[in-house]
Parts: sequence; structure tokens; C-alpha cells
Amino acid sequence: MTRRLLASIHDVGPKFEGQVDRLVDLLQRHVGEAKFAMLVVPDHWDEAPLSAAPAFQARLRRWADAGVEMFLHGWRHRDDAPVKGFAQKHMTAGEGEFSSLSATEAGVRIAEGRKIIEDAIGRRVAGFIAPAWLYSDGALDAVRNAGFALAEDHMKVWEPVSGRILARGPVITWASRSPGRIRSSLMVAATARILPYALPTARIAVHPGDVTVPALINSIDATFKRYASTHRPSRYADLIV
Repeated sequence: MTRRLLASIHDVGPKFEGQVDRLVDLLQRHVGEAKFAMLVVPDHWDEAPLSAAPAFQARLRRWADAGVEMFLHGWRHRDDAPVKGFAQKHMTAGEGEFSSLSATEAGVRIAEGRKIIEDAIGRRVAGFIAPAWLYSDGALDAVRNAGFALAEDHMKVWEPVSGRILARGPVITWASRSPGRIRSSLMVAATARILPYALPTARIAVHPGDVTVPALINSIDATFKRYASTHRPSRYADLIV
């Protein structure tokens, strides 16, 4: 059995260009050039439209040309629902954008965001991953109807059109928004490093906010070092056989 390591940088866009550069350098040290994915937000919190950032569009195209997989990652990454459930309140700081959307609204955001990113990179996106890995039933319908090759939530990777599950297991990730979240994510990552073989397909996701906390960067570095020794750095597309 081939054990795979899938690495991803979330929340990619002009708002976090400096942080993304640091994360690219970190990942490349462990998985090599282009053996990671970027999750691109078309207009993060309505503050950083990719469509108005031609220099960053050009950088995305160069990364894509080098082989980096580009995923559509919502539209604005902000959850505007007036009433939020448990996961929306406690698993994300108001960023589960697709957790409450109807199929119609999700479809509109997907179509518009996809066009912006595909125009920038000059090719089809690799797939769709919802902000905070949270999907409403309507959002799942919209992702399937859009015909994406790949989608991901916190516990699996799947083919939206067929519904076939390609990989199972939780994503290893970190949270920087509070001291409690920092401590808990450090503990989870330390536990994950003890038994890497428990995850045949290991998914490690990093976020721009991680670079603001030295302890998180140290943990991310140690986690990638551990998994790169037991798993083959791979692309999400390698799961499709």
C-alpha cells in the first residue's frame, strides 16, 4: 500500500501574500517543489479581490505552471448566516461560508469564483474545498452539479460526481486565533506524529495565521518532517485511479 502525504496551503490570495510565501518555503523543504495544493479565495472577506490583483494572478499562474494544484476555496470565506449551528460557532471564527447556503446561492458563488481563478491560472481548478471544511446539503449539491473532479471535508476526500470516497481520515491542521486553540492544535499534532501509519493518506493543512505563532511553525515543521519520512509526498490528483 502506498502511503501518501497531501499538503495544502489554505486561504491563498493577495490579502496574505507574505504569509503564503513563508508557507511555500516551509512546505517545499519537506515535500519538494509543487507537491502541494493551494486553496484560493477569490475575495477574502470582501477585502482582497483576486480579480483586482494582476500581479498575484501572475504568481498563481506560475505556481500552477510548476504543478501546484489550485482549488477553489469558497468565495469570500465569511459565513453571513444570521443563525449558526454548533460547528459554525465552535469550529470556525465565522468563516464557514458554505455551511448554510442554498444550492442556488452556492452555485452562483462557485461559478463566479471558479471563473476568476481559472482565468488567472489558465487551466481548470483541481477541485473545490469549502472554507472550514463545512458544507450545507445545498452546497454539496452545488459542488456535485459543478462537476468538480475532487472535493474535501475534514474527514475525507471524494469525487463529487460519483460520490466515490478516495481517502479517509482527519486533516492535521493548526489554529492560531486563541491561546486555547493554539494549545489544543499543538497537542493534536504531537499525537499525530506518534503513529503516522494510522493515516494511510495523511493530509496536512496550513493557514496564513500559523506563521504568526512560532510554536505553531515549529510544530508544522516537525509534523511535515515526520510524515515525509513515512509517506510519499503526492498530489490530490494521484488519488484518482
